[in-house]
Amino acid sequence: MKNRLILLGLAGIASLLSTSCTARRDVASDVTPPNQVADFDVLFAQNCAGCHGSRGRDGAAIALADPVFLAITDDATIRRVAAHGMFGTPMRAFAQSAGGMLTDTQIDILVRGIRAWANPEVVRGVALPSYAAAGEADPERGAEVFRSYCSSCHGTDGSGGRAGSIVDGSYLALVSNQNLRLSVILGRPASGAPDWRNDIPGQPLSEQQITDVVAWLASRRAEIPGQPYPMSVMNQTVGGVR
Repeated sequence: MKNRLILLGLAGIASLLSTSCTARRDVASDVTPPNQVADFDVLFAQNCAGCHGSRGRDGAAIALADPVFLAITDDATIRRVAAHGMFGTPMRAFAQSAGGMLTDTQIDILVRGIRAWANPEVVRGVALPSYAAAGEADPERGAEVFRSYCSSCHGTDGSGGRAGSIVDGSYLALVSNQNLRLSVILGRPASGAPDWRNDIPGQPLSEQQITDVVAWLASRRAEIPGQPYPMSVMNQTVGGVR
């Protein structure tokens, strides 16, 4: 009788272990491996929304759902930036081939999903500036453009007025010239910052003016971003320590 009870107990334990293992396998089978996620909303939320905002708007970075941005940017550019990042900015590479976590297929899903936000009707008939600068830039001309178009909000020297500083060292250290160009073109309409057409109503910035004002802004960037003292000071003995 005693042996029979022992056998029944062992059989019960084996049954419980078998059920537990099966349950663990069932749970595991419901988890999609990260490299197999194929839903645009999930991929965007996990990889892009933290900077570009939910549904591509109202984030700290460029609004990817902006109809002007999508009108001046082709798929190859969106794919390149998503895959390889943008040098000189916090925008890192996301493709596995560049050290990121996403497969080429997932990058393509992101590109198609972002492109689906385009609204051609909003920009129909609008003379759009180019995504990238073309031709020579003149920062001295850019200073004049800034005073005419931007100083009413950002101050005569760019250090702030009704709006914040546009020449702040920390800001300029985190943005590339291409970022600056997109900011000039797109503005931040949701925050009241006008796009290139509305700094002076009826007088949109020309292609050359955009290029020149970006050159002036870039000329305000510190030679060594993040370094609080000029190198001439750093090379001197300070407090007995070189």
